[in-house]
Amino acid sequence: MTSIKHVGVVGAGQMGRGITEVCARAGLHVTLCDVTEDRARAGLAGVADSLLKAEKRGTIAPEDRAHALAGISVTGDLVRLARADLVIEAAVEDEQAKTALFRQLDEIVTDPAAILASNTSSIPIARLAAATGRPEAVVGLHFFNPVPVMPLVEVIPSLQTSKTTELRVRAFAGEILGKKAIVTEDRAGFVVNSLLVPYLLAAVRMVGSGTATAEDIDTGMTAGCAHPMGPLRLADLIGLDTVAAIGEALYEEYREPLYAPPPLLRRMVESGLLGRKSGQGFFNYQAA
Repeated sequence: MTSIKHVGVVGAGQMGRGITEVCARAGLHVTLCDVTEDRARAGLAGVADSLLKAEKRGTIAPEDRAHALAGISVTGDLVRLARADLVIEAAVEDEQAKTALFRQLDEIVTDPAAILASNTSSIPIARLAAATGRPEAVVGLHFFNPVPVMPLVEVIPSLQTSKTTELRVRAFAGEILGKKAIVTEDRAGFVVNSLLVPYLLAAVRMVGSGTATAEDIDTGMTAGCAHPMGPLRLADLIGLDTVAAIGEALYEEYREPLYAPPPLLRRMVESGLLGRKSGQGFFNYQAA
């Protein structure tokens, strides 16, 4: 199997930064791309800050931190990804936007052995693969936030993904990045979000119905079930817009009411109350 040495990451947000960091720490050359070079540079600054914190914690040596940073380049031009061995899309969780991006990448990435992967948390991979002329080389590669800390990666082959592509990304995630890879069928939500999101939405419904406060719901799950984080703080961490988008994708796929985003969640997203990234969600992060 062809080795993976150059990784392109599309999207310099929270997930894109995390994916860039773990790839760079594994000794790979990473090209981080966003819609403008300034946004890509802001993403690189986030990676640099994360690496510095890791050095202070003693989880990375100073020379390794420097080597990881030296292996990252940034761009606002997708054409710079033309020679990548693997391109990981980590753009906004919107099917139309991702489909358009895969159509572009199919034209730009020239190596016939290159893999196009999506970090989508809910959108079926077959829909993205259909926008390309090489569905056998398209696969889901779903990381979890924060990427440098969370060990899991979901590998999602579509019905047309080749076995070679699947094996290469499993080896990439497990052997190169040191992650724990699980393989799931190409169904909306895959394994983790099919289980997790209904739980988060149930907590939102409890707040909306006045059953309990957000604080008490989270305390119930941390103190009563030994969860490391309550469902509403976790939803804030993921991003309430992302939780709503995953819920929409799950509901579209299965038409089961437990997947439908409740009215309170919709109103919060419409009001810009997105959780940690906006400073306010079910909890206030302005002073955090």
